[in-house]
Amino acid sequence: MSKRPRRETEIFSISFLDCITCGLGSVVLLLVLSNIRTPSIEQSEQDLQEELLSLQDELIEIEGQADILNRDLKAKQEQLSDEKRRIARLQGDLSDIKGQYNASKQEADVANQLEGRLASAQQTLTDEMKRLLGAGFRRKKDDAIGGIPVDSEYIIFIIDTSGSMFNYVWPMMLQKVEETLNTYPTVKGFQVMSDEGTYMFSGYRGKWIPDTPNQRRTVIDRLRTWNVFSNSSPIEGIVEAIRTYHSKDKKISLYVFGDEFTGSSIDSVVKGVDIINREDATGERRVRIHAIGFPVRPDAPQYTSIRFATLMRILCQRNGGSFVGLDDPQRGGPRFRIGDNATPGPTGESVSQALVAGPAP
Repeated sequence: MSKRPRRETEIFSISFLDCITCGLGSVVLLLVLSNIRTPSIEQSEQDLQEELLSLQDELIEIEGQADILNRDLKAKQEQLSDEKRRIARLQGDLSDIKGQYNASKQEADVANQLEGRLASAQQTLTDEMKRLLGAGFRRKKDDAIGGIPVDSEYIIFIIDTSGSMFNYVWPMMLQKVEETLNTYPTVKGFQVMSDEGTYMFSGYRGKWIPDTPNQRRTVIDRLRTWNVFSNSSPIEGIVEAIRTYHSKDKKISLYVFGDEFTGSSIDSVVKGVDIINREDATGERRVRIHAIGFPVRPDAPQYTSIRFATLMRILCQRNGGSFVGLDDPQRGGPRFRIGDNATPGPTGESVSQALVAGPAP
């Protein structure tokens, strides 16, 4: 058998070249792709990071603005609540003013009627006193002096210490306190408090001040500069005096000194005093209530002064006492001393003119 001649193997054949070419092409393609895509991806990540940071900054700013808006909203809500409460208070004040206005019209009518009756009664009383004095009349020990009964063993002064009193009629008030004390040569005890129920001497709270000449001088001296707060309404002092000092075995008189009544209702005060100063089995009240009304400045409104005179006239009449309204001596009116036998002249249109009414029958 004849041998076939052996072919010679060619190293750089077509197949080899194809493989080499493909490999080189792949490497070139990888290099091309690597050089093109990598910078783009890195740039994209950087942009996303910057955008994320920007969004985070915007979020923080929005949250800050939201906090500010929430605070503003809360402040506006609180302001709205305050305004609503203010409106409610104003509506309440308006209702009170309307009620006071309606009550004042009725009280003014009552005051006018009372003044007319007082003028007539005073004139009759003056004529009767003249007749009795002309007939040699002598007063009993427990009779009235100047229309004021002086049969009490204990006396309590309730004094309006407001600015209108302290700055205008305080010297006159001191004189009337001293005159009142002089109508009682001796008592078993006395007390001094403001119309708010504040005691002049806190150490004597709930106790009686001993009646001695030195104590009387001390009280007058202390009164010269005593100027505690007052709301120009005697109801607090009257209630404090009755609740603290009333006793079945003591005869007590209250002396209310004032010039104005700024309370909301005369009727409510009268009813309140009726309850606390109720009558006993014999029909007697726990204490007598007397009052002295002082004039207000001529240029000041007279309305509150008229209300004081009306209130105290009713209280004195219902509680066995007397009311005395003093004229202004600076305007040339008649002067009246507590303890005088004669009473002042007839009442005029102004409440500051003298009023005298004896104890209620």
